[in-house]
Amino acid sequence: MDFTLSTYSNLLNALKQQGFFFQTFCEYLVNPAEKAIILRHDVDLLPGNSLATAKLEQASGISGSYYFRMVPESYDETIIRQIAHLGHEIGYHYEDLASADGNLEKAYDSFCRNLEKLRTLCPVTTICMHGSPLSKWDSRLLWGKYSYRSHAITGEPYFDLDFNKTFYLTDTGRRWDGHKVSIRDKAMASAPVTNPGFLGRSYHSTKNIIDAVQHGTFPGRAMITLHPQRWTSSPIPWIKELLAQNLKNQVKRFLVK
Repeated sequence: MDFTLSTYSNLLNALKQQGFFFQTFCEYLVNPAEKAIILRHDVDLLPGNSLATAKLEQASGISGSYYFRMVPESYDETIIRQIAHLGHEIGYHYEDLASADGNLEKAYDSFCRNLEKLRTLCPVTTICMHGSPLSKWDSRLLWGKYSYRSHAITGEPYFDLDFNKTFYLTDTGRRWDGHKVSIRDKAMASAPVTNPGFLGRSYHSTKNIIDAVQHGTFPGRAMITLHPQRWTSSPIPWIKELLAQNLKNQVKRFLVK
Protein backbone atom coordinates (compact mmCIF):
# COMPACT_ATOMS: atom_id res chain seq x y z
CA MET A 1 0.00 0.00 0.00
CA ASP A 2 1.22 3.48 -0.86
CA PHE A 3 1.07 6.54 1.40
CA THR A 4 1.71 4.61 4.59
CA LEU A 5 4.46 5.40 7.08
CA SER A 6 6.18 2.11 6.29
CA THR A 7 6.26 3.00 2.59
CA TYR A 8 7.67 6.42 3.46
CA SER A 9 10.31 4.78 5.63
CA ASN A 10 11.28 2.55 2.69
CA LEU A 11 11.71 5.64 0.51
CA LEU A 12 13.96 7.35 3.06
CA ASN A 13 16.04 4.21 3.51
CA ALA A 14 16.50 3.80 -0.25
CA LEU A 15 17.70 7.40 -0.56
CA LYS A 16 20.10 7.02 2.37
CA GLN A 17 21.53 3.76 0.98
CA GLN A 18 22.27 5.48 -2.33
CA GLY A 19 24.26 8.23 -0.62
CA PHE A 20 21.77 11.10 -0.70
CA PHE A 21 22.26 13.81 1.93
CA PHE A 22 19.16 15.34 3.49
CA GLN A 23 19.09 19.11 3.96
CA THR A 24 16.48 21.57 5.14
CA PHE A 25 15.47 24.15 2.58
CA CYS A 26 17.42 26.85 4.40
CA GLU A 27 20.55 24.66 4.57
CA TYR A 28 20.27 23.87 0.86
CA LEU A 29 20.07 27.55 -0.07
CA VAL A 30 23.17 28.36 1.95
CA ASN A 31 25.32 25.36 0.99
CA PRO A 32 23.72 22.77 -1.32
CA ALA A 33 25.18 19.28 -1.10
CA GLU A 34 26.30 17.56 -4.28
CA LYS A 35 23.72 14.79 -3.84
CA ALA A 36 20.90 16.41 -1.87
CA ILE A 37 17.28 15.84 -0.94
CA ILE A 38 15.11 18.61 0.51
CA LEU A 39 12.17 17.09 2.36
CA ARG A 40 9.46 19.74 2.31
CA HIS A 41 6.29 19.09 4.31
CA ASP A 42 3.20 21.24 3.66
CA VAL A 43 1.13 20.95 6.83
CA ASP A 44 -2.30 21.71 5.38
CA LEU A 45 -4.32 19.50 7.75
CA LEU A 46 -3.92 16.98 10.58
CA PRO A 47 -0.71 18.29 12.22
CA GLY A 48 -0.48 15.09 14.24
CA ASN A 49 0.44 13.28 11.02
CA SER A 50 3.32 15.72 10.57
CA LEU A 51 4.57 14.93 14.06
CA ALA A 52 4.58 11.24 13.08
CA THR A 53 6.70 11.83 9.96
CA ALA A 54 8.96 14.19 11.92
CA LYS A 55 9.63 11.50 14.53
CA LEU A 56 10.25 8.88 11.84
CA GLU A 57 12.77 11.15 10.11
CA GLN A 58 14.52 12.14 13.34
CA ALA A 59 14.95 8.47 14.24
CA SER A 60 16.83 8.05 10.94
CA GLY A 61 19.00 11.13 11.52
CA ILE A 62 17.11 13.16 8.91
CA SER A 63 16.00 16.79 9.09
CA GLY A 64 13.27 18.29 6.92
CA SER A 65 11.31 21.51 6.52
CA TYR A 66 7.76 21.82 7.86
CA TYR A 67 5.50 24.64 6.64
CA PHE A 68 2.47 25.48 8.79
CA ARG A 69 -0.63 27.40 7.79
CA MET A 70 -2.16 29.86 10.29
CA VAL A 71 -5.55 28.12 10.40
CA PRO A 72 -6.90 25.80 13.12
CA GLU A 73 -6.58 22.76 10.82
CA SER A 74 -2.81 23.24 10.70
CA TYR A 75 -1.58 25.61 13.41
CA ASP A 76 -0.91 23.69 16.62
CA GLU A 77 1.65 25.39 18.84
CA THR A 78 2.45 22.28 20.85
CA ILE A 79 3.14 20.22 17.74
CA ILE A 80 5.13 23.03 16.09
CA ARG A 81 7.39 23.23 19.13
CA GLN A 82 7.78 19.44 19.21
CA ILE A 83 8.76 19.24 15.55
CA ALA A 84 11.25 22.10 15.97
CA HIS A 85 12.70 20.34 19.03
CA LEU A 86 13.25 17.23 16.89
CA GLY A 87 15.67 19.28 14.77
CA HIS A 88 13.44 20.15 11.83
CA GLU A 89 13.07 23.53 10.15
CA ILE A 90 9.77 25.38 10.69
CA GLY A 91 8.44 27.71 8.00
CA TYR A 92 5.33 29.74 7.24
CA HIS A 93 2.91 28.23 4.70
CA TYR A 94 1.37 31.56 3.72
CA GLU A 95 -1.95 32.11 1.94
CA ASP A 96 -2.57 35.71 2.94
CA LEU A 97 -3.52 37.13 -0.44
CA ALA A 98 -6.10 34.40 -0.98
CA SER A 99 -7.45 34.95 2.55
CA ALA A 100 -7.64 38.71 1.92
CA ASP A 101 -9.50 38.17 -1.37
CA GLY A 102 -6.78 39.91 -3.36
CA ASN A 103 -6.36 42.99 -1.15
CA LEU A 104 -2.58 43.50 -1.18
CA GLU A 105 -2.32 45.81 1.82
CA LYS A 106 -4.56 43.67 3.98
CA ALA A 107 -2.67 40.55 2.89
CA TYR A 108 0.71 42.06 3.69
CA ASP A 109 -0.43 43.15 7.16
CA SER A 110 -1.72 39.62 7.72
CA PHE A 111 1.55 38.09 6.54
CA CYS A 112 3.58 40.26 8.92
CA ARG A 113 1.38 39.43 11.91
CA ASN A 114 1.34 35.71 11.17
CA LEU A 115 5.08 35.52 10.62
CA GLU A 116 5.81 37.22 13.93
CA LYS A 117 3.32 34.99 15.72
CA LEU A 118 5.04 31.88 14.36
CA ARG A 119 8.43 33.31 15.31
CA THR A 120 7.37 33.46 18.95
CA LEU A 121 7.51 29.64 18.88
CA CYS A 122 10.75 29.06 16.95
CA PRO A 123 13.06 30.63 14.35
CA VAL A 124 11.53 31.05 10.89
CA THR A 125 13.82 31.88 7.96
CA THR A 126 11.94 30.42 4.97
CA ILE A 127 8.36 30.59 3.70
CA CYS A 128 6.34 28.68 1.14
CA MET A 129 3.08 29.51 -0.63
CA HIS A 130 -0.07 27.49 0.08
CA GLY A 131 -1.84 26.83 -3.22
CA SER A 132 -5.41 27.68 -2.10
CA PRO A 133 -6.90 25.85 -5.12
CA LEU A 134 -10.43 27.14 -4.54
CA SER A 135 -9.29 30.78 -4.61
CA LYS A 136 -8.60 32.76 -7.77
CA TRP A 137 -5.78 34.57 -5.94
CA ASP A 138 -2.21 33.33 -6.06
CA SER A 139 -0.57 34.48 -2.82
CA ARG A 140 2.82 34.71 -4.53
CA LEU A 141 1.56 37.90 -6.22
CA LEU A 142 2.11 39.61 -2.88
CA TRP A 143 5.81 39.77 -3.71
CA GLY A 144 5.20 41.88 -6.79
CA LYS A 145 4.72 44.84 -4.43
CA TYR A 146 6.46 43.81 -1.21
CA SER A 147 9.66 41.94 -0.33
CA TYR A 148 9.84 38.96 1.99
CA ARG A 149 13.60 39.51 2.30
CA SER A 150 12.90 42.63 4.34
CA HIS A 151 11.68 40.22 7.03
CA ALA A 152 14.94 38.26 7.23
CA ILE A 153 13.50 35.49 5.05
CA THR A 154 16.21 33.52 3.26
CA GLY A 155 14.02 31.99 0.61
CA GLU A 156 10.73 30.87 -0.90
CA PRO A 157 10.95 27.69 -3.04
CA TYR A 158 8.95 29.01 -5.99
CA PHE A 159 11.24 32.03 -6.27
CA ASP A 160 14.59 30.86 -4.93
CA LEU A 161 15.06 27.38 -6.38
CA ASP A 162 16.29 26.88 -9.92
CA PHE A 163 14.14 23.98 -11.07
CA ASN A 164 16.53 23.35 -13.93
CA LYS A 165 19.07 22.31 -11.29
CA THR A 166 16.78 20.90 -8.59
CA PHE A 167 14.20 18.29 -9.59
CA TYR A 168 10.75 18.95 -8.14
CA LEU A 169 8.51 16.14 -6.96
CA THR A 170 5.22 16.53 -5.06
CA ASP A 171 2.50 14.20 -3.82
CA THR A 172 -0.22 16.71 -4.75
CA GLY A 173 -3.33 14.79 -5.69
CA ARG A 174 -2.14 11.79 -3.62
CA ARG A 175 0.07 10.70 -6.46
CA TRP A 176 3.52 11.69 -7.66
CA ASP A 177 2.42 12.59 -11.19
CA GLY A 178 -0.47 14.82 -10.19
CA HIS A 179 0.49 17.85 -12.30
CA LYS A 180 -2.73 17.45 -14.29
CA VAL A 181 -4.79 18.09 -11.16
CA SER A 182 -2.51 20.71 -9.57
CA ILE A 183 -3.55 24.36 -9.67
CA ARG A 184 -0.35 25.99 -8.38
CA ASP A 185 1.94 23.37 -6.81
CA LYS A 186 4.25 23.07 -9.81
CA ALA A 187 7.91 23.66 -10.57
CA MET A 188 8.55 27.28 -11.42
CA ALA A 189 11.78 28.96 -12.40
CA SER A 190 12.92 32.27 -13.82
CA ALA A 191 12.99 30.41 -17.13
CA PRO A 192 11.04 27.35 -18.30
CA VAL A 193 12.35 23.98 -17.13
CA THR A 194 14.47 22.74 -20.01
CA ASN A 195 16.84 20.35 -18.25
CA PRO A 196 16.76 17.25 -20.48
CA GLY A 197 17.24 15.06 -17.43
CA PHE A 198 14.02 16.40 -15.92
CA LEU A 199 11.74 16.80 -18.93
CA GLY A 200 9.25 13.98 -19.20
CA ARG A 201 10.50 12.39 -15.97
CA SER A 202 7.50 11.14 -14.04
CA TYR A 203 6.73 8.75 -11.19
CA HIS A 204 3.25 7.54 -10.32
CA SER A 205 3.84 5.69 -7.06
CA THR A 206 6.36 5.78 -4.23
CA LYS A 207 7.56 2.36 -5.38
CA ASN A 208 8.39 3.86 -8.79
CA ILE A 209 10.58 6.46 -7.03
CA ILE A 210 12.28 3.80 -4.90
CA ASP A 211 13.01 1.72 -8.00
CA ALA A 212 14.58 4.74 -9.74
CA VAL A 213 16.70 5.53 -6.67
CA GLN A 214 17.93 1.94 -6.41
CA HIS A 215 18.76 1.80 -10.13
CA GLY A 216 20.65 5.10 -10.00
CA THR A 217 18.34 6.97 -12.36
CA PHE A 218 16.85 9.40 -9.83
CA PRO A 219 18.13 13.01 -10.17
CA GLY A 220 21.06 13.98 -7.99
CA ARG A 221 19.29 16.94 -6.38
CA ALA A 222 15.58 17.14 -5.60
CA MET A 223 12.95 18.82 -3.49
CA ILE A 224 10.37 16.23 -2.45
CA THR A 225 7.16 17.84 -1.21
CA LEU A 226 4.89 15.81 1.04
CA HIS A 227 1.50 16.54 2.57
CA PRO A 228 1.69 14.46 5.77
CA GLN A 229 -2.10 14.35 6.08
CA ARG A 230 -1.97 11.73 3.28
CA TRP A 231 0.54 9.50 5.06
CA THR A 232 -0.82 7.15 7.71
CA SER A 233 -0.76 3.48 8.59
CA SER A 234 -4.21 3.59 10.23
CA PRO A 235 -6.73 1.92 7.87
CA ILE A 236 -9.78 4.16 8.39
CA PRO A 237 -7.94 7.53 8.03
CA TRP A 238 -6.05 6.07 5.04
CA ILE A 239 -9.32 5.18 3.28
CA LYS A 240 -10.92 8.54 4.17
CA GLU A 241 -7.98 10.42 2.68
CA LEU A 242 -8.08 8.27 -0.46
CA LEU A 243 -11.78 8.92 -1.06
CA ALA A 244 -11.56 12.62 -0.21
CA GLN A 245 -8.58 13.18 -2.48
CA ASN A 246 -10.21 11.39 -5.40
CA LEU A 247 -13.14 13.78 -5.09
CA LYS A 248 -10.82 16.80 -4.84
CA ASN A 249 -8.97 15.68 -7.96
CA GLN A 250 -12.18 15.73 -9.96
CA VAL A 251 -12.85 19.30 -8.84
CA LYS A 252 -9.27 20.33 -9.61
CA ARG A 253 -9.45 18.81 -13.10
CA PHE A 254 -12.47 21.00 -13.77
CA LEU A 255 -10.71 24.11 -12.44
CA VAL A 256 -7.56 23.39 -14.46
CA LYS A 257 -9.62 23.06 -17.66
